[in-house]
Amino acid sequence: MEVRSQCCNMVQPPPAQCPAELQEEQAGPSSAPPLPVKKHQVPEEEVCGLCRRAHCDPEVVGQLCCQDGLCVHENCLYHASGLIQRGADEEGFYGFLLPDIWQELERVAQKRCCICRLRGASVTCQRRHCPRSFHFPCGSERGCVSQFFGEFKSFCWKHRPVQRVRAVQQDQTPCLVCQEVVARRPCYDTLVCPTCASARFHRCCIQGQALRSGLHHFRCPLCQDVDAFQEEMFRLGIKIPDRDAAWEEDGAFADQHVRHSSCDASQCLCPVGRKEAEEKGPWRLLLCSSCGSRGTHQLCSAVGEDADSWECGDCSDTGTVPPVEAVADSSPPAPGPSRSAPAPGTLAEVKEAGILEGHPNSQLPSEPMSNERADLP
Repeated sequence: MEVRSQCCNMVQPPPAQCPAELQEEQAGPSSAPPLPVKKHQVPEEEVCGLCRRAHCDPEVVGQLCCQDGLCVHENCLYHASGLIQRGADEEGFYGFLLPDIWQELERVAQKRCCICRLRGASVTCQRRHCPRSFHFPCGSERGCVSQFFGEFKSFCWKHRPVQRVRAVQQDQTPCLVCQEVVARRPCYDTLVCPTCASARFHRCCIQGQALRSGLHHFRCPLCQDVDAFQEEMFRLGIKIPDRDAAWEEDGAFADQHVRHSSCDASQCLCPVGRKEAEEKGPWRLLLCSSCGSRGTHQLCSAVGEDADSWECGDCSDTGTVPPVEAVADSSPPAPGPSRSAPAPGTLAEVKEAGILEGHPNSQLPSEPMSNERADLP
């Protein structure tokens, strides 16, 4: 035990321990409890090398790019003051070469963030003579603005661009995206459409909509303006990716491009089955030329060999049955009294006439009378 402790002391001196810890160490490694693992510990390869954060909202910092032991957030790369895109889009991380990223990490290793006071501040305010530097996520939390166009400039909370829109002040104005209440005046967290000056939204809400809509579909939710609205959102630090909408890329409408591929005849004659489809011959599959949602084999519906089009029973008048109301209306009226109105000379008619003339019900006859009404004035 003494030799082992001396060897350990030669390698690394043990930290100061209380007597209880010494007793647990002397009891042997088998009886020592395992060291508790802290939940906030994250493997080194999953931590951004620039902002030193692991768990951030992707809508704020972008995707986490990892390669060869280097991990950085997408937006941290774009706004690092000492980085330049020298490669193509498919090289490195979005055109930032890995040697340049390592060099930038060395440059900002001793620069402290003016917000969290930790090292690694890579974003610098572009206002002249402003010395503030900060991490990208720290700047987003503090109210800094980082633009995603042109030179990708960043500004601190004192020099950030602000809106000069004369918006109509209303009490309890909701955000058009989340329907929660927004501030009465434009500020960092509340943005206003410059065109209609009535549409208001939270910064995080309109940022999420911009990421989902893309440059080709992003517009004001209220007045549908595109050019002026996008220009103002770009200036205020909203990231609008130059791509199609998310619902277009995810294949949300892929089912609309699926072609019908089965015979829907009441009795399919094909021995192989309804899914059989040949280019020529009796088992050539024809789709309805009107709806395209029904199909039939050439032989199953007795279609000619030279026929290029075919319509199903729902789209054509062949074999359809007219509605019941149409049949009833087209038939001639049956002779005799109608069920909806009493026949002339009946008891109901006499009662009605008596009421109109002011006769009491007791003086009305209880038996039907003839059509001759000479006794009535």
